[in-house]
This record gives sequence, structure tokens and C-alpha cells, in this order.
Amino acid sequence: MHETPTVLACPDGVAVVESYPLLGDPIHMTLTLIIVAAIAVIWFVERSVEHLELAIAGLCFSAAVLLFVVTDFERAILLSSVLMAAIFGASNVKYNHSGLKLTVTDLPLAFAGTVPFFIVQYPLAVTAVLAGGIALILAAVAALLYVPGPPVSFELQVLLFSVAFIGLVAAYRASGGAVSFQRIAALRRCFFSTFIASLLNPLTWRQFGGLTLSDIAKDPLPLMAAVPARTLDYPDIIVIQHESIFDPRVFGLPVEPIVEAFLSPKNGLYGSLNVDIFGGGSWQSEFSLLTGLSSASFGSNAYFLFKRGVGRFHNSLPNSLTALGYRTMLTSSCRRSFLNYDEFYRSIGISERIFTDDFHPPFDVNRFETTNSDALFLEAALGVHMKRITGDAAPRFLYALTNFNHGPHNRRLVAPGQFESERAFAAASLPDACYAEYYARLVETAVTWNRLKSELSTGFPGRPTLIVHYGDHQPVMARRIEAKLKLPIDARRQFRTFYAIETLNDCSDRLISGRGPGLDIAFLGTVALQQAGLPLDEIFATRASLLEHCGEAYFASSSERKRRFHRTLVDLGMIDIAPTVRHQY
Repeated sequence: MHETPTVLACPDGVAVVESYPLLGDPIHMTLTLIIVAAIAVIWFVERSVEHLELAIAGLCFSAAVLLFVVTDFERAILLSSVLMAAIFGASNVKYNHSGLKLTVTDLPLAFAGTVPFFIVQYPLAVTAVLAGGIALILAAVAALLYVPGPPVSFELQVLLFSVAFIGLVAAYRASGGAVSFQRIAALRRCFFSTFIASLLNPLTWRQFGGLTLSDIAKDPLPLMAAVPARTLDYPDIIVIQHESIFDPRVFGLPVEPIVEAFLSPKNGLYGSLNVDIFGGGSWQSEFSLLTGLSSASFGSNAYFLFKRGVGRFHNSLPNSLTALGYRTMLTSSCRRSFLNYDEFYRSIGISERIFTDDFHPPFDVNRFETTNSDALFLEAALGVHMKRITGDAAPRFLYALTNFNHGPHNRRLVAPGQFESERAFAAASLPDACYAEYYARLVETAVTWNRLKSELSTGFPGRPTLIVHYGDHQPVMARRIEAKLKLPIDARRQFRTFYAIETLNDCSDRLISGRGPGLDIAFLGTVALQQAGLPLDEIFATRASLLEHCGEAYFASSSERKRRFHRTLVDLGMIDIAPTVRHQY
């Protein structure tokens, strides 16, 4: 308790000095309240004690840096708390739409087309972000103008900065470094410490023109012997990536027979599929399927692999099929100019690439882009495939990329009057308009595929065909399902879609039918080759052997064999991680 002198004026001119106790010094009280507020912000953004030391060290370091600008503890701590809140807000938005927290390497995505896409697709979320940003800016301005404290000497500023930096590095090392944060990247906690860890990760700031694998060993893994073919009659292979489609039964929701037959074909192989992404970034799933690698292994370059990976991957599913005599073709529901697709797919061995602006009439690209309907796209894609196989005995590989079920799902894309009973069925299971729209689009896809499958079977009875369906990621709408059903927390659920493999025209004896094991998408191409009865070269045979070591999660697996396998691929030149690369295909 402090005392302050009070001067009282007396009639005879003599001053009488008395002392009255105060409850506390206002300056110290203000600083105490600011520190308490900062602690509250730390707990709010971390929501865990797991990496609390790093979060506190990060706050102290940012305050020490800001101290050079504002020169007083009060505003330095307040501004660093505002900065922490801003990072949390951005990280929370990213988590809600991608299933992963914000890292430093996400910042360049703002200049890669992500922000304009986000504005168009999720205007309400963008409005909330803008409102939150304005509020934080006003808070920062208020702190600068109205909460000044006594200045701190420059010598003390330097000392505090040095101590804070040493503490930050020590806390980062004690936390386990970047690897420990990779394990919790999909968990809804440690938002600020995750960002700080990415800031301190040396790979974040390494300047290079090549690629870096995060899960690679020093010693290579000897390759296994090639596996011979189980048949001399190579089937056509059709792989269809179904945009944003997942199995509602993952959330305990029922499906009707038409949907069940699509997701779990009676005489096919089916199961859950683990993918690396949530809400968007379909090309990362495409990359994993075709190369047998996880996009997440390439860290900050995961988003840019279709540009920076051109000419760097020399062992792919299309290349292997081409070596077996297959003719390869891509049909994409995007235009040719989208995200360097044409160049990347050419570099990994797909010889013919057809985009929506390449389809001939009656396909109308402008009409198609109003809904991205699978009824229009799959008919056009399979129509081109059927024209190509007419009179050509060579086996064919078709990779079709749909776009119908991408969010947002607050728009009715299914034509009025169609699939209303199915929409009502979904609404009865879960009273949510977005889920009902998702389910109606899913039914349209299933009905369309049923019709096209019948045309393929009856029109080309002499051509055995293996078809692989899979979902590239869950849509953002899946968050609503979890919330409405009050499901227990499961960080992996949001990365779970489906795969289904079926056959046409008497090649069912090659396929193991029924529910299969959970798969990671990096293994799906290899499993397709196995189910088709095709030979596996030494690399694909070795990759197949990793199934039992990695289980249903490839990137998240700590398998040393996987890490050594990656070293082998690099040593053999199958993955080119050099600073420069010659674009030869």
C-alpha cells in the first residue's frame, strides 16, 4: 500500500501536510491489468498447456521487438497481444476452411489466387474477417494513443530483446521443433505456438529453387523385385476424382440404395480414404494419387507443386501405364488456363489433356460453369473416352476431374424439381439445408454414373474395365454436420473421404470385393494397379510393401522404411529436388 502527501491550506497561511494511503500506483495497476489481459489472450488462442511455453516466449519476443518502436512496456505488451489475436483469427479461419492451422508459409498464398477465390466462395467469412481486422486495428490505434507508459532506456530494450530471443529459441527446442507441430497440425489447439514454430523452422526461410522433402532418411531403401502381371488382358482404367464427395456414413448419416451402390459397389472394393486436405486444394489429392507421394511432404511447396514440380517427378501412374502400352488421357472440369494443369500433367506422362474449353458441341462451357453439373461433365468426359476406344484395341487410362459438389452449399445447383425426395430424405436425417444440397448433388452424380456405366458395359462388352472412384477432400460444409450432430472430436475425421473400385465386362475375377482397409490416397494408384492385375515395377512393388508399415496415413506415418524409400527415389532421380531442373518430359 502506497501513501501520497496531501497539502491542506489553513487560514493563518501555515500549510499542513498529511498522508493518505492509496490502493495502488495507477501506473503499476495499468501494467498489471495489461499483463493479466495478455495471459488471458494466450490461453484463449492456445487452449492447451502442451506448448504454452513457446506461446509465452513468442509473446515476450514480439513485445521486446515492439518495445524498440513504442519504448514502453504497456503499449508493447498490448500491441503484441493484439498481434497474437490477429494471428489466431486468421489461423481459426484457415482451420475452419482447410482443417489446418496458419503457418508462415501460408502467407504467400495470398498472392497465388487464394484470396480472390475465398472472396467469391465464402463472402460471409470474408466479411467476418474484415470486421475482425478493423476491430483489431482500432484496438491497436487506441493502445498507441491512450495507454502510454514510462519510457524504457535503450540499453534495457537491448537487454530484454536478447533475453527474449534466447528464451524463444530455448522454448522452441524444448517443444520438439517443427516435427512436434506437424503431429498436431490438424488439432484445434496451439494456434499461436504453431505459427511461432513455423516462423522458427529453418526450412521456412531456406532460399532454394528446388524442392525439399520433410520425411526423408539419409540411407536409401533397397528396391524389391518387380511383380509380374496376373493377366495378359490389360483392362481399361478409369479414375474419377469426385470433387468434395465423402461418405455421409462417416458421420453416422444414412444413405439411400442409389448412393450406397455408388459409394460401396456390391461387387467392388471400397473403404475410407485418408487425404491431406480439407475444404479445397484438390490438386494436392491429384498429385498424391498420380505420384504415390504426399503433397504434405513438400512443406511450403505443397500448394505450388503443379508449378514448381513440373519436370521433377519421373515415376508416376501415367508414366508406368504408358510403359505398359496404355494411351493416357485427362478430362478436367476446369479450363485449360487453370493452375498450370496442362503443363504439369504433360510432365508426368498424360499425353492427351482435354479441358472444358476443348469439348465439342453440344457441350457448352458457359452453360456448364453455371452449375458444374456432373450430368453434363461426366457425359462429355466419358463420351470422349468411348470415341477413343472405338476401333482402338490399345488399353486406355482416363483420369476425370469433376467439380460439381464443391462448396458453398447454400446455393441450389441441382435443377428445380429433380431429386426432391432425396433432398427430403437428407433433411429428415439432418435438418440442414446445406447438407440437403450436398446430398442432392451426390445423388445426381450417382444416377449419372449408373447410366454411363450401363452405356460403357453394353457398348463395349469386349473391353474389360477397372473404375476407381474417390473423393478428393471434404467440403467446408462438413463442419456444420459435426456441430449439429455434436460428434466427439476426431482430428482425422475431417480428412476422411471414400474410395470405390469396380469392374465392367468380365474382369471381376481380378478384383478383391467387399470392404477394404482404410487407405491413404498416396497408395490408391498402386492398389488400382494391383486390382487390375497389372505388373508392378521395382518402385511400385516397393511402394506396395509400405502399405503394412504406413497403414491408412502416409505422411503422418513415422515409418523409417517410407523415409528411406523417399531417399531411394531421390537418389535414382525419380524425384528431382535440385535447385534447377530441365523441363524434359
